[in-house]
Amino acid sequence: MRPDLERLGRYDPHRVRQRLRDEFRPAHTTVVEVDGAFAGCVSFAPYKAGPGYYVEHFYLAPETRGRGLGTAVLRTLLARADAEGAPVHLVVVQGSAARRLYEREGFTVESEDPIDVLMVRPAGGPGTADAAQAASSPAGSAISAVPTVRKPSRA
Repeated sequence: MRPDLERLGRYDPHRVRQRLRDEFRPAHTTVVEVDGAFAGCVSFAPYKAGPGYYVEHFYLAPETRGRGLGTAVLRTLLARADAEGAPVHLVVVQGSAARRLYEREGFTVESEDPIDVLMVRPAGGPGTADAAQAASSPAGSAISAVPTVRKPSRA
């Protein structure tokens, strides 16, 4: 997120770390791996402001981006929500390339300000039929294995 926040003149390393500390929910955070190697993480937690889920802290290692991994991970999470008939909410920074991914998967803008865009995907939204397939097929031609989304081990 740093490049997006810098572009908006909003990057402050202290504020970024404090936000993560304040909002980090380990029980709802999963690790993303490809071929057994760490590739990122994502939080998929109950939505505090109503029914459904909230995608937050969705980070992928730079070398994994642009190869379908984000789509595969998101579709895995959306399949979970669809199985429960639950909507999914998220916030994306204005101008972020990730917004295109979310729009492709059926998210629409609920509200926005100069920094953040709140998006929602209704239960069983567009892309539902693709979600089950994404969970069982490779994330893209450049990624050699299906991503694993798992709870981090406790050390």
